[in-house]
Amino acid sequence: MPKITYIESNGKEHVIEVASGMTVMEGAVKHNVPGIDADCGGACACATCHVYVDPAWAEKTGESSGMEQSMLDFANDLQPTSRLSCQIKVTDALDGLVVRLPASQH
Repeated sequence: MPKITYIESNGKEHVIEVASGMTVMEGAVKHNVPGIDADCGGACACATCHVYVDPAWAEKTGESSGMEQSMLDFANDLQPTSRLSCQIKVTDALDGLVVRLPASQH
């Protein structure tokens, strides 16, 4: 199973095995990672699962959709690698993915 590293704004790391086919958000919620609320349950209808994808992984996570970009407008502290974790599907190719959580979601 791919391992995803979630880093809280305070630096605390959570390394979690997430099954392929799940989303980065689902892995965080299943393992109670603080800062990923996922209020909409992964429907791309809020921005409470906002993460910063590590720049080394940005290309591998794919492009964000127009709908995701619209929802990111509601997130705080956007960065060039901002994504909604509900829109990043875990595959074996994402083994080692690193995402950081915004301080505003702590």
